[in-house]
Amino acid sequence: MTESSDLVLTRMPLNNERDSLPVLGFGTLIPDPAETMTATRGALEAGFRHFDCAERYQNEREVGQALHAGMAAGRIAREDIFVTTKLWNTNHRPERVKPAFEGSLNRLGMEYLDLYLIHTPFAFQPGDEPDPRDQDGNVIYDHGVTLLDTWRALESLVDNGTCRAIGLSDITLSNLLPIYESARIKPAVVQVESHPYLPETELLEFCKQKGIVLLAFAPLGHGMKPGLLEDPVISAVAARVGKTPAQVLLAWALQRGTAVLTTPKTLARAKENLGVSVLPEDAINEINGIQTRQRLNSVVKTGVPGFIARVS
Repeated sequence: MTESSDLVLTRMPLNNERDSLPVLGFGTLIPDPAETMTATRGALEAGFRHFDCAERYQNEREVGQALHAGMAAGRIAREDIFVTTKLWNTNHRPERVKPAFEGSLNRLGMEYLDLYLIHTPFAFQPGDEPDPRDQDGNVIYDHGVTLLDTWRALESLVDNGTCRAIGLSDITLSNLLPIYESARIKPAVVQVESHPYLPETELLEFCKQKGIVLLAFAPLGHGMKPGLLEDPVISAVAARVGKTPAQVLLAWALQRGTAVLTTPKTLARAKENLGVSVLPEDAINEINGIQTRQRLNSVVKTGVPGFIARVS
């Protein structure tokens, strides 16, 4: 089987007609601060150049420190890496967007961000509590702001020059359509859960038509067992082509035209993720034929990310 470093080193052009996004990104949802720094340094050393962060992950400072140390050690220029972070639900009100963005920028130690995403379409009660709940444990939503209001505030960040592109995360096609139609600055990236059990084909086709990058998270099933990495079709393809199930899943995602996020926590895993090869057409067809349908993260229904542990 032919190795293809081009597959993982590809960059997808953004619709701002200036920037491009490395198709293989490192997701920084790692609870432990020390592990965050070690894993981020390892990913950078292995060859990752796209780093996906979030205010809600509460580790932007550690990611920034690891990136700066790694860039200095490897003589890597800031322009050679692509850094994303996300606006959390409690900061959807327009007057809160710029301070939230600047807070992330400062924690990351960056002069600009390549991409800023609205983490979910759901607005929570404004304030310092990231997971506001009432006495019955129900999320307290903010019904005094619309998603379009928040989007307009993100457009202003692009106008100011410290944010190069903007997009949305954890959004359905039905919720994306009105934003796309009303936006002065169109979304450059849409980040959603996507894998063979949740291919998001309709959303992907829309994004391709409109020049939006679909960025898939949980492409390996978020390590859930039994799951994608144990799927018999994936395992059979992996054995046939001489690759690991993880490499097969990443290749499938990249070959269908999405960018992907993965979170290797060791240098060895990071190198494995980068060792992806092009799959033959029959393998792609076999994976496309998987009938299992499963969403692993219910965030699109509630705004509460299922992969972030709730602290009560």
